[in-house]
Amino acid sequence: MTARKSTGGTAAEVRTSDVIAFRLNAHHLTNRQPVADLHRVAGACGIQNSPPGSALLALHSRIEEVNPDRVDHLVGEEKSLLQTWCMRGAPFYFPTVDAPVFTTGVLPATEAARLHLISGIDQALNKLGMGLDEAVEITAEEIGAVLSERQLAINELGEELADRIAGRLSPAQRKTWQAKGPYGANQPLGEAVVHFCIRMLMLRGVVCIAPRSENKAPFVLFDEWLGRPLPQVDPDSARAGLLRRYLHCYGPSTRRDFATWVGVHAGDVDPWWTTLEDELIPVEFDGHRAWILADDREALQSPSETRGVRLLPPRDPYTQMRDRETIVDKKHHRHVWKSVGEPGAVLADGTIAGIWRPRKSGRQLALTVETFRSLSTELRKQLREEADHVAELRGASGVQVTFDDETR
Repeated sequence: MTARKSTGGTAAEVRTSDVIAFRLNAHHLTNRQPVADLHRVAGACGIQNSPPGSALLALHSRIEEVNPDRVDHLVGEEKSLLQTWCMRGAPFYFPTVDAPVFTTGVLPATEAARLHLISGIDQALNKLGMGLDEAVEITAEEIGAVLSERQLAINELGEELADRIAGRLSPAQRKTWQAKGPYGANQPLGEAVVHFCIRMLMLRGVVCIAPRSENKAPFVLFDEWLGRPLPQVDPDSARAGLLRRYLHCYGPSTRRDFATWVGVHAGDVDPWWTTLEDELIPVEFDGHRAWILADDREALQSPSETRGVRLLPPRDPYTQMRDRETIVDKKHHRHVWKSVGEPGAVLADGTIAGIWRPRKSGRQLALTVETFRSLSTELRKQLREEADHVAELRGASGVQVTFDDETR
């Protein structure tokens, strides 16, 4: 890290290689951690679980001796891991003790920002002549009667809630509520609104997600599931906690990148950023000013080296950074980050060196690897060993690995 004069004062300049190494270490990808540290690892910045099952692979990349039974026990029996819709409206696992950070800490402070987080509901609300907070409050008042002592999939929950809410609306609103909406599959507009509102109720600690059953992820009342309500915390404290975790995993970073990671607009982030201004220091990174936690300055100056191979799942926390060009050459972005059918990423000696795709047939798993650079014989050996673990986690009895350069 060297000093350089920049607009607005002097800031240290950081090298891309040091930033990558710092982030890999913060994401626990430098060395696998003992299974006893699973909660600490999951709480670093949450573990996204979409597509379903990706969280298990992400934990395997960071933790020794992870298996489906262990994770199911922590979520379904011990209940020390919790799953809710979280950043960007996606499902995440995080430690139950950290629930305020990943619920209250994610919930935007204003109605306008909350609309940005669940983008897509505006058209329906306009047709109903209803505000977002009004719709969420009505849903909150009715959800207990529908969900108490039950576990319901989202479509079942949405349908029953929409029916109850319809009776509270004016005749004109009810007609719009029950008409087919713009969200596809002949779904009534009111059911779609309820689906959006449930995301807000998760961030208010009303609802969470129980373990998958019969290929469904059912919803439950938070206080019934845990036997206690979500602890009440100061929203500013929770937002500060979320931003600290973000910057520790993705720093140096900017307001804009943090906003995109949360799922809001850049103009929405003041309630998070202002709570932490005294803990931040500026650096120059990739020609721009960015910010890190002052407590992370030393770690950024002397990062650890990463060796070995990890098969990161789609939407792994590490690949969810917003400055994608930091870890992947721009020419490969369309391969790594696809809007449909996303592949996993091959992490080899600290570099995203390719992508991988699984295909399961019966008890056999076929894994195809497309490389961005040449991999040594040793790295290919390690990748095949990782593939064996992925097959086991996916319930396969064997795996066949095919490299694209072996078939050309």
